Amino acid sequence: MMRVVVTGAAGFLGSHLSQLLVERGDEVVGFDNLVTGRTKNLAEIMDHERFSFVEHDISEPFFVDGAVDGIVHMASPASPKDFPEIPIKILKVGGLGTYHCCGMAEAKGARLVIASTSEIYGDPLVHPQPETYFGNVNTLGERGCYDEAKRFAEAMVVAYNRQHGVDVGIVRTFNTHGPRMRPDDGRVVSNFCVQALSGQPLTVYGDGSQTRSLCYVDDQVTGYAAMLDAAGTLGPVNIGMPGELSVRRIAELVLEVTGSKSEIVHLPAKPDDPSRREPIITRARELLGWEPKVEALDGLTRTAAWFRAELAGTGP
Repeated sequence: MMRVVVTGAAGFLGSHLSQLLVERGDEVVGFDNLVTGRTKNLAEIMDHERFSFVEHDISEPFFVDGAVDGIVHMASPASPKDFPEIPIKILKVGGLGTYHCCGMAEAKGARLVIASTSEIYGDPLVHPQPETYFGNVNTLGERGCYDEAKRFAEAMVVAYNRQHGVDVGIVRTFNTHGPRMRPDDGRVVSNFCVQALSGQPLTVYGDGSQTRSLCYVDDQVTGYAAMLDAAGTLGPVNIGMPGELSVRRIAELVLEVTGSKSEIVHLPAKPDDPSRREPIITRARELLGWEPKVEALDGLTRTAAWFRAELAGTGP
């Protein structure tokens, strides 16, 4: 059993990881300031004896009494709608939040795993994307607050590893979907599911040829747990689904799994919207023994079922 601090524990990914760790026997101390996280995401473990929750903004200093074996830093707004609305909060949690996690990891002798992102690669000029690719990021664009916060976070933990010997691991998350996504978060899958289930047109920005690789949330957090357990593995490691789907095709699949009769409409393309996304996961297979198991159609079916219950008010 490990004692693990999870930041962003009430968020989409953080809540699933916290639940996975508790269910496998670990003790979890979850932190979240609830800017985008929701305590309802933690309903299944909130009263568990091995879980405790602290409402706190980790951009401010924080500490945990007692031993800590691992820290997984997942705190950050991560949705396109957040980028223009709260860019400074995003930069602070990526910078100061990571700094505070590094300090705790050093003080506790804990392994630190950070949630980085495929956004590191920007609108990639290399396809598919290996971890060795340095990316093509517009630092001044609307997405720059998130992209650069994650790039800085990677540089911070590597510096702590080199200078202070902190045991760190970097996960680069690719497009993930599943239960507990915010209905209004602006991501492709959540947008399409809500629109389809509400009888609204599905809005595709641009011609829809831009691609995403859809990883189901259960697979994604299993990758994080594997990285947490892999002491001495620095990374970065891509965690995502090989294979890509066009945004137009994702819209068609959502219509299929929901049975919706909504039409697909096209709106002007958004600036800096990545044209292609697909991970090379050789490192994940070799270093972590990880690869995804849930195929895109199965994942979309599960996700749509959750959104149906959520919109009807019958979900957990």
